[in-house]
Amino acid sequence: MARVSTYLNFNGCTEEAFAFYRGIFGGEFNGGIHRFKDAPPAPGQPPLSAETANMVMHVELVLLGGHVLMGTDAPESMGFSLTAGNNVHINLEPDTRLDAERLFQALAEGGKVEMPLQDMFWGAYFGSLRDRFGIQWMVNCPNPA
Repeated sequence: MARVSTYLNFNGCTEEAFAFYRGIFGGEFNGGIHRFKDAPPAPGQPPLSAETANMVMHVELVLLGGHVLMGTDAPESMGFSLTAGNNVHINLEPDTRLDAERLFQALAEGGKVEMPLQDMFWGAYFGSLRDRFGIQWMVNCPNPA
């Protein structure tokens, strides 16, 4: 089945971040949490450190409307160089103003509100924030009832 997903890289806090997101959106992780130690060793590669072995290799959670959020830890020991930036936002479009407020407040916990939820000129109830893991979110309720 075709689908669209968003993939997030974290600096060792994927499990914590996805527990946070699951607390907001509900549901279960599709297929559980896969760790680097679960993968077969690559030929010629040194063994993983205990810390790296226990990091999250892959996790996914269904958000609103069937959109899938995926994530991984990006250990430098495996050649990753993580740079948090402002080039991606996850945009949520809940059905009601009440849902918009609930999602916005939950995601903002420990993070930073960039634009508080407010009625916008295009007719939506909109706000944006950076959560405590550095992920940027927009909440855009197109028909704020």
